[in-house]
Amino acid sequence: MTHRPNTLLVNPTVTTRPRFPLSLLNLAAALDRFGDSHIVDGNIDRDLVAATLAAAGKQHYDAVGIGIMGGPQVAPAIAVSKAIRERHPSMPIIWGGYFPTLYTDTTLAAPYVDYAVRGQGEESLVELISVLGRGGDHDALARIGGLSWRRDGEIVHNPSRIFQRGDPALVLPYEKLGDPDKYLTSTFLGRRTAVHQASIGCRFRCTFCGVAAMFGGATSLPPTERLERELGYLKYELGADSILFYDHNFFDREQDMIPMLEIMARLEMPWWCFARADALLKLSESTWELVRKSKLRMAYIGAESPSGAMLKEIRKGTRPDQTLAVAELCQRHGVIPEFSFMLAPPVNTEEETELTFEFIRELKRINPASEIITYIYTPLPEGSKHEKDRGKHPSAPLLDIHGNPVVFPSTPDEWTQRRWVDYACHADAPWLTDRLRQRIYDFVTVLRCRYPTVQDMRSPRWAKRSLSAMASWRYRHRRYDRPWELNLANHFVRLRTPQITGA
Repeated sequence: MTHRPNTLLVNPTVTTRPRFPLSLLNLAAALDRFGDSHIVDGNIDRDLVAATLAAAGKQHYDAVGIGIMGGPQVAPAIAVSKAIRERHPSMPIIWGGYFPTLYTDTTLAAPYVDYAVRGQGEESLVELISVLGRGGDHDALARIGGLSWRRDGEIVHNPSRIFQRGDPALVLPYEKLGDPDKYLTSTFLGRRTAVHQASIGCRFRCTFCGVAAMFGGATSLPPTERLERELGYLKYELGADSILFYDHNFFDREQDMIPMLEIMARLEMPWWCFARADALLKLSESTWELVRKSKLRMAYIGAESPSGAMLKEIRKGTRPDQTLAVAELCQRHGVIPEFSFMLAPPVNTEEETELTFEFIRELKRINPASEIITYIYTPLPEGSKHEKDRGKHPSAPLLDIHGNPVVFPSTPDEWTQRRWVDYACHADAPWLTDRLRQRIYDFVTVLRCRYPTVQDMRSPRWAKRSLSAMASWRYRHRRYDRPWELNLANHFVRLRTPQITGA
């Protein structure tokens, strides 16, 4: 009887608001074509280690695959890997996702990781599980694209796998997650908001971006029949009434977007997505009419900086004037622009930060409904960039506050230190002074109190109006320093500060 490989897939805990673990669902769909799989979601099973060990004890698994974004997911990924290694020492442990793709040698420096899958994982993982089921022959392992592994104690990096455009027939096995209601949540978009990813990758090569580092400028839009089938399932079978699209860059070329927008206009599910200012500015009036019919409510736009020189240096491909123009354009079409900015770059740190504050004020003047997300600019190490980009556009060496070179962690355990979790989450950087760190905190406090986000469904309206009134004089006169009264009031109101998706 032919052995059907069985794989345990683990999503490490990262949030208190569970979303569909889309990456693991895609992996499960690929694995189940020739074997079986089981998913443990740490965002549902809060005791991740116990839940994983319980699943591993119920039946045989050929391997465990752990998907890791990085930042706060690294610590639970380490904990569950160590627990598996101790309880099931012969079970191969595979890490995949952004973290092992960007930090492959770091990943394999850990004794509790046997294999790292770089980039897209569906085909690589299927091939790896098949080879492991046949004994893990070294010659067979060496033929798996996108795999990094150890041979006789030395790390081996197989050639990267060619970007795959996706399978239109693939069906995500939502039934493996149990009750889908656990993943549908109330947001400003609707009472039963689901997450979905239609396309993957991005054509652009921003030097700071993990998507560019993972996919190297490749992108793939979904076949329209697959998009319609998947969104129809979410709406009519699961009862979702709105969608957060996790596409890396939803709006691409207009002619490619029109068929997708036509489907979404028929379904009329309010939605949120990532977008680029230049792409939105290029849309024709007829396409904007489709956008309105589809009920796009908010677009997350990477403005990044008010400096044209910096945008050019990081290969963003947009200009500050386009950011200002798209703020006005979105206002005319009833879409809320959610602009993200990278504060405190390593060079001209304070000057660039203050310029960004003023630029944000100009955006708010043009379109007061604009949402603002602020991050600390924490660029990727040179070795983490996509192999096509390494060495082509080297940045100046990163120096810490004392003028010493920034040395990045060499093991996953080091990445769990608070300072490196903050770095990965764009929350802090080694070159920030205490004074500038406080200045940023104070500005953001005044800004978010003056303009509370529409995504905050928890705080009562009267409280948000009161905080806005309290912050108005500080905002008007640029008196950001030590907003003690706002901090005190916010201690009771607890305004939400959305990051990435917000809703």
